Amino acid sequence: MKYGFDNNKYLKIQSEHIKERIAQFGDKLYLELGGKLFDDHHASRVLPGFQPDSKLRMLSQLSSDAEIVIVISALDIEKNKVRADLGITYDVDVLRLRKEFMNRGFLVNSVVITHFNGQSSAAIYRARLEKLGIKTYYHYTIEGYPNNVALIDSEEGFGKNDYIETTRPLVIVTAPGPGSGKMAVCLSQLYQEHKRGIEAGYAKFETFPVWNLPLKHPVNIAYEAATADLQDVNMIDPFHLEAYQKIAINYNRDIEIFPVLDALFEGIYGHNPYKSPTDMGVNMVGYCIEDDEACCKASKDEIIRRYYTALNSLASGKNNESEVNKCALLLKQAAISTSDRKVTVAAEERKEVSGEAAAAIEMPDGTILTAETSSLLGPCAALILNATKHLAGIDHSVKLIPEHLIEPIQKTKVTYLHGNNPRLHTDEVLVAIAMLSVNDENCKKAMDSLPLLKGCQVHSTVMLSDIDRKIFKKLGIDLTCDPINELSQKERVF
Repeated sequence: MKYGFDNNKYLKIQSEHIKERIAQFGDKLYLELGGKLFDDHHASRVLPGFQPDSKLRMLSQLSSDAEIVIVISALDIEKNKVRADLGITYDVDVLRLRKEFMNRGFLVNSVVITHFNGQSSAAIYRARLEKLGIKTYYHYTIEGYPNNVALIDSEEGFGKNDYIETTRPLVIVTAPGPGSGKMAVCLSQLYQEHKRGIEAGYAKFETFPVWNLPLKHPVNIAYEAATADLQDVNMIDPFHLEAYQKIAINYNRDIEIFPVLDALFEGIYGHNPYKSPTDMGVNMVGYCIEDDEACCKASKDEIIRRYYTALNSLASGKNNESEVNKCALLLKQAAISTSDRKVTVAAEERKEVSGEAAAAIEMPDGTILTAETSSLLGPCAALILNATKHLAGIDHSVKLIPEHLIEPIQKTKVTYLHGNNPRLHTDEVLVAIAMLSVNDENCKKAMDSLPLLKGCQVHSTVMLSDIDRKIFKKLGIDLTCDPINELSQKERVF
C-alpha cells in the first residue's frame, strides 16, 4: 500500500490545535466528536497512513481532564441499525465503546438517548443500561428542528431535555455512528449549563468532510458515499465565505444548525465567537496529506466499495433505492465506475469463462488471483487457499488440503448436520489448514501468511454468507460482492 498521509504530523498538530481551542473557554468545553474515536477504518482507507486509533491516541493526552458522553438515537435503537464495519447493532456498540474507553483510562459517566418520542425499544434499552449502573438521559424530538430557533432555544425545546451531569472541564461527546444528534446534545448542554450559571463552550472535532480540500475532491466525495444512508451533502460553507471571502467545505447538517448555535451563543455570551460552521471545527487532517494522488486513488476505491455495499443492502431488503442512487451519482461525480476496481473485472472475467461463481483478490505485490466454484470448495474458500500459497511461495499445484480430507468434512455437513451445501466455507478451510499445520510445513507457511492479507481487495460475483463476510472482515480484507443472491443450482455455493 502506498501511503499518502503523515500520521505522526497529524498527532502533533491536531493535539496542539485542540489544546488551543480548550484554552479559549474557561469553565467547560463540549467537544463534539464526529466519526469514530477509534476503529476509524473509513479514515484509514481513504487516507492511507492514517491509523484507526489516531484520534484516541491524541485525546489520551487530555484524559485526566476529560470525560466521555456516548450518544445513541432512539430511531437507531428502534430499527436495530448496524455498524457496517463491525457488523454489530448501535445499541451493542454503545456498551463496547464504553468498555474500550474505560480500558484506555477515560471516564465514561453517561449515555444519552436522543430523538426520544416514547419509543418502547428505547425505554427498554434505558432500563437495561441503568441496571448496569450507567446513568442514562433522554433528549427529546423538537418539532421544527433545526429551523425553529425560537422553540429550540426555550424551556419547551432544549429546556425539556434531561440535564447531563458532568464532572470534568472537557466533555467529549461521541456516538457509534453519524446522525445520532451529537451536536444537539452539545447545544442542549450549553443551554442547560447557562441556566446553572456556567458559560460552557463548544467545538467540533470531525474528520470529514475535509474543510480545506475542494468540494469534489475524492476524499470528500467518499465521505458522502459513507453517509449515503443519511443523504448528507457536502457544501461550500456560505457563512465562512461571507465572513472571510474564502471557500471552506462543510456539510448540510452543520450549515443548517449554525443559526441555532448563533442564537444560543448570542443568548449566553451576547455574541457568537464563531463566524461560520467551519470556525467551530478543529480538524487538521487536510494539512497532513503528503501524497494527494495516493489519497485520491484510495478514496475512489472506497466510493466503489460503498456503491457495492448499497447494492447488497438493497438486494437484502435492508434499504431503499435512494442510497444506491446517491452512490451511483457520486461515482459519476468522481468520474469512475465499477470497472476501475481491478478485482471486479478479474472476477467477472473468470465467471464468464467458467460459467461458475467466481472471486478475485489483489495481492500486496499487485498480482491478481482468481478462483471459481468447485465440487469441494466455494470460490472464496478456494481464493483464500490460492492467496496464502502465493504469499508463502508455495507452488499453485500443491494441494494444501488433500481431497480425501475434505470429503469427510462434507459428509459431516450434509449427512450428520443436514446441510444443503457440501462445499467448505472460508472458516472451515482455515480450521483445516490450522490442524494440518502441526505436521505439514506448507500449511504452517500458509497460516503464517494470513496477516499479510490485511488491506487486500476482494470481489465476489455473488453475495457471501455472513460467515464468509466475517472471516474477510477479521482478516482486514476489503470485500465487495455483486448483488446476486438468486443463484442457479449449479452456482448455489454459499
